[in-house]
Amino acid sequence: MPEDRALVEAAAQIELRDQRGELRRLADFRGKNVVLYFYPMDDTPGCTVEGKEFRDRFEQFEALDTLIVGVSTDSVERHRAFADKHAFPFILLADTEGALANAFGVLSDGLAARSTFVLDHSLHVRRTFHEVTPRGHAQNVLNFLRTLVESYRMLGG
Repeated sequence: MPEDRALVEAAAQIELRDQRGELRRLADFRGKNVVLYFYPMDDTPGCTVEGKEFRDRFEQFEALDTLIVGVSTDSVERHRAFADKHAFPFILLADTEGALANAFGVLSDGLAARSTFVLDHSLHVRRTFHEVTPRGHAQNVLNFLRTLVESYRMLGG
């Protein structure tokens, strides 16, 4: 995980295409909370469960001013088919060279290891989840975000 703020900023500048072919950078999401979840491969059992659970809670994440961004080393075309098949309303980034996964320290044997990073409005990493179990993970992330957002509100943020 990029601990150093400079490393996070460098990672935020990496351009990747989403499932629609649009170029995206994490820096473009500044101003919102971001759930950046890395997963090994589209349309495999665990990755499908994880994606569906984020899909099913999508509106709850939106209510917390949070974007969900999935990342794997699969192609734009595979992402498009995966997102269409399961009606994913969130962004899937095609990290085909593994640049973003490598920047976050989760690239292993050419695949992204299942890990999630919760970034705040300033793109500071607020929580990291490694060795994620797909079932129940989206709810765990949502619970953390509720706590984070509530603490900001209590502090007048």
